Amino acid sequence: MDLGRLYGDIEAQGTLPPVDLWNPPFCGDIDMRISHDGTWLHDGAPIRRPAMVRLFARILRREGDRYFLVTPVEKLGITVEDSPFIAVEMTVAEGALTFRTNVDDIVTADAAHPLRFETGPDGFRPYIHVRGALYARLSRALAQELAGLGEIRDERGEPWFGVSSADLFFPVIQADRL
Repeated sequence: MDLGRLYGDIEAQGTLPPVDLWNPPFCGDIDMRISHDGTWLHDGAPIRRPAMVRLFARILRREGDRYFLVTPVEKLGITVEDSPFIAVEMTVAEGALTFRTNVDDIVTADAAHPLRFETGPDGFRPYIHVRGALYARLSRALAQELAGLGEIRDERGEPWFGVSSADLFFPVIQADRL
């Protein structure tokens, strides 16, 4: 992978590359992992250059349960422990929740970028759709801030606790289970 050329091409375009349209051959898995806390590692060591992490994030694609770095000429498998991105900042303006991720994607929770919620051993875990089949998990601090914005509304004929954004209601849990 010629990273210098690829980075220059992506920066010159000023937009995300069309990774969903590229169909290169699979070239195998590489020792790259995105940890649960959003740290990108190569050969077990953190990638310390934010620009490099942003480059890899722009060429990331998910197919089923697998993640790949995709260029026009090759496709390399990587490991993602939970979600490839972490939402690290949230703003509330004009009835919309907008998030910034650890790789500087800006996403507003709306019909095209819905919030989804999971529960696990560590409790309530909200995610925001970023692009393609890629999601960002909200940081613990943002999850708590989001929960503070919650309200109870009638949804599907029953009271649900959830959050609103862009004139939509994203249900989290039935109110009687709170």
